[in-house]
Amino acid sequence: MKEILESILKNLVENDSAISINQVEKDKLIIFEVKVASEDMGKVIGKEGKIAKAIRNILRAIGARDHKKVTVEFID
Repeated sequence: MKEILESILKNLVENDSAISINQVEKDKLIIFEVKVASEDMGKVIGKEGKIAKAIRNILRAIGARDHKKVTVEFID
């Protein structure tokens, strides 16, 4: 799942070396804490948060297969 998120982010940002993904697991909950370069944050969030919402929906769908809840947090 982390590899899929990383692949999505690399295709969105220009500075892909600044991508940092921290995965925290608690019981049936997985939290991905995502950091990207400040100039790329707008591209990842998108207009009105639409891209961020789409990323969250994709990962929730993947997590549902394994009966896990997945959240993605974008950190400045």
